Formats: sequence, structure tokens, C-alpha cells
Amino acid sequence: MMSIRFSVAQNHAREVLSKHRYSCIFGGTRSGKTFLILRAIIHRALRASNSRHAVLRFRGNAARASIALDTFPVVLQRCFPNLDVVEHRQEGYFQFRNGSQIWIGGLDNQDRVEKILGLEFVTIFLNEASQIPYSSAIIAFTRLAQVVPELRQRAFVDLNPVGKNHWTNKLFIEHRDPVTMVPIRNPEDYGSARLNPIDNAHNLSKDFLDSLDNLPEKQRKRFYEGAFADEIDCALWDYEQIAACRCPIDNIPESDRVSVVVAVDPSGASNSQDMSSDEIGIIVAARGRNGKGFILADRSLRDAPSVWGRIAIQAYHEYHADCIVAESNFGGAMVEAVIRAADPNVPIRMVTASRGKVIRAEPISVLYQRGLIHHAGRFPVLEEQLCHFTTHGYVGTDSPDHADAMIHAMTYLLCSSNDTGIIEFYRRIADKSPFPE
Repeated sequence: MMSIRFSVAQNHAREVLSKHRYSCIFGGTRSGKTFLILRAIIHRALRASNSRHAVLRFRGNAARASIALDTFPVVLQRCFPNLDVVEHRQEGYFQFRNGSQIWIGGLDNQDRVEKILGLEFVTIFLNEASQIPYSSAIIAFTRLAQVVPELRQRAFVDLNPVGKNHWTNKLFIEHRDPVTMVPIRNPEDYGSARLNPIDNAHNLSKDFLDSLDNLPEKQRKRFYEGAFADEIDCALWDYEQIAACRCPIDNIPESDRVSVVVAVDPSGASNSQDMSSDEIGIIVAARGRNGKGFILADRSLRDAPSVWGRIAIQAYHEYHADCIVAESNFGGAMVEAVIRAADPNVPIRMVTASRGKVIRAEPISVLYQRGLIHHAGRFPVLEEQLCHFTTHGYVGTDSPDHADAMIHAMTYLLCSSNDTGIIEFYRRIADKSPFPE
């Protein structure tokens, strides 16, 4: 192994990685977080023959581009230049002479997830965890189960920090369970270290550091200072508000559901491997006798039209829905054709909303604030997308496909002009149309 120069902060991060069962390295961009963790994983793989280690990102194509084709080869070249490593690309792992394997993949593909997480690992690394829902992290951590006499099981997490409501901050900084919010019983198992670009200055140019230092304040705090933000500016939803709207599905018996719909927000995905396309949002929602709205299920996925059409039909029959809902001015004709092909007898209804995502989302957020919409359970992806809607636009890294489907559903169930008139109110504001006397 070649000698590499580390800063004081980087050495502290290395100590954290070796000390705790679960370790989180967070901070600004280009601070060496991923490099240090991959170096530690390779070292562990060399120490124990036939050990397995997983490196996971939210999206599989990003895992290959960022890890398998970029950082992993750089770590090998700089730290282990004479190491004999064989890539099994079809299977998705690298293998060393001692039989140890490092698997690299994404959590967004069900087939790949089942293939990777069907194994047990002695190391699991969640890379760019700001994009990974806590529900996915929990599933990954259950595979931290391989018994290797030479090694203790370790889970590593890294990210550029986002809001303080993110599960990484709750778990690693506040030492609270991200779901129940109660203090965790074993805080000594969870460690964290903060690394920023200035801690990796010996590998970065002054011009790059200056450019980060001169970013707008919000971006500077995240990418230069590596700080968890208090809240997303002007957010239409926040996690605490959504948590307050949560209720058990047993509280919504079928007899109290006046109307049930399955809402679909389509994408151009051709199959489950089409990572260039968004997911198809499929949300089941109901209106109760008390006039409130309820989110019952999230069946969103990325797959071919024949597959998501079948999933939508299954949800329709499972929840005894009244109809399937889609937005008329975005993909309505396609949704209708796909649904008709799967079941020609299912009624389809179209909703008409403003083309601007915020204009569509804002009246629904008002209903949440008034306690008129509840979540019958936890829907991590949907809820994360909602918390990235702001009055200035949607600031999430991916399309709000789950959220768009939910908004279609609630627009149909709660916002007709004969009910609250909220959609019409916001549409007139957007279009600068006069209001009736």
C-alpha cells in the first residue's frame, strides 16, 4: 500500500470509520469522503479472504459512473497500484485474488436490489445518502450479516448534508430514531465526522476552493461548509408537518371511504432498466365521509407501460377504487390507452391543473396545513419529494413523480370547483384572470 498524505480532519474521519458499527462522513464537496471510505473497504477486503462488501447508491447508473468507473479506480491507482483486481461487470462486482468481492450497485432497480441484497456482507457503504430514503437504508443494513473472523461488521455512509430533518442527521448527529424520533438505545454504535474541501486542500486548486467559497449562501453552507440546513427555504411541506398528518390505515375503514382513486403520473420509461426516465407515479388515495383526504398506498415504479398499467389496475381492484385519475394536459391520452389495454372496463377520469408544478402543489399544501390530508402510513419517497417543493419551484434532484400523482389524486378528490374552489383560485392568480363578482 502506497503512503498517502492525510489532513488532521481526514485522519479523524479514518478513526471514526474504524471505531463504530455505523459511521457517517458528511461535509462539503471534494473533501475526500468517498475516497477514504473506499480505501478502508479495499483494505478490509484484503485483510479477510472471501469477504463481501457492498457499495450502494440510490441509482445504479450513478453507482457505476461515479464509483466503478471513477473513484474506485483512482483509489486503486493511488493506494494499491500493484493490486490484481478482476471486474465481473455482468454480475456487478470486483474480485481480489483472495476471493473477496466488492459489489457496486443501485437501490432503484428491484432486480438488482434483490440480487445484491440476497447476499450477506461484512461491509455496506451507502454513498451519497442524501438521495437514499431511510426505508431503503434499513433494508440495506439488514444485509450487514456476513460473519468474518478477521473483521467486525461495518456500515459506512457519506453525503453532502441537506436539511436537518434528513435521516442521517437524526440518526448520526442527534442520535434519534428517524422514524419514532426517540433517542436510540445504542448511541455508541453510531459515529460521525465532518470533512470539508478545506480539509482536502492539498488535493484541490485554490481557484476551485475560491469558487466554492463564493457560492450563494445556501449552496455555500452545503458544499463548502458541509452543514445540515435548518429547513429548505420557503418549503411548502416539511417533515414534521407530514408526521403530524400521519395516521394508521385502520383509522380509515372502507365503510368511511366515500371515494377512492388511483392516480397515475406517467413517464417515458421503456423498461425497469431505463434509468434515463423518471418513475411512473402511482398513488392510491381516498376521500372520507368527514371530507378529508387520505393517502392509502404508493405503488410507483419504473417499468414498461404494460407493467405499470397492470400495477395500476391491480391497485384499482385491491382498493375497490372508483376510477383511475390522470392529468389531461400531460400524458392523459397515453395513460388512457395503457389502462384500456390492461382492463377496458376501468373508468378513467382526467384532472386539469396549471402547468406549473408549484401552482399545482401549493393548494394541496394548504390542505395539509389545515389538517385535511392524512398519510395512512409512511411513504418515504413521496414525503421527501413533497419537502423539496418550495414557493420558488421544485428543488429535488429527481422528478417529483410520486408527488405529482398524489397531487392529481387530491385535486380530483378535494379541489373541485364545487367544493373548496382552491384549484380555480390559484389558476386564476397564475393566469391573471378576473374573479367572478
